[in-house]
Amino acid sequence: MTIVVGYVPTPEGEAALTQAITEARKSNTRLLVINSSRGDALVDNRYAQEPDIQSIEDRLATQGIDHEIKQPVRGHDAAAEVLDAAEEHNAELIVIGLRRRTPVGKLIMGSVSQRILLEADCPVLAVKAG
Repeated sequence: MTIVVGYVPTPEGEAALTQAITEARKSNTRLLVINSSRGDALVDNRYAQEPDIQSIEDRLATQGIDHEIKQPVRGHDAAAEVLDAAEEHNAELIVIGLRRRTPVGKLIMGSVSQRILLEADCPVLAVKAG
């Protein structure tokens, strides 16, 4: 089985990663980190750059966690990438970070977290930063 974590280089993404590491260690489960971009990864601030990825890699390796980091750039939104990965890897859990958004912001931009919570076939653990 696998735990899938949706990661973005933000405090919310760090909170999700930290909780996913805790869950993976508790259950001795493989961790799949998904950090996706819809388009040009060079201008997408949600797409982690090489130093961020290397830091995550080092952190997971140091803790002895079986893991994989994927950074798909296929034009899909982040929710689709996380949900697809969870289905493909038969995830037992998805971990995501939450941030506060205004109702208008949710209406205009949608909510990746909301879509994952509503459409996932496995349990979803949503965490807040700080």
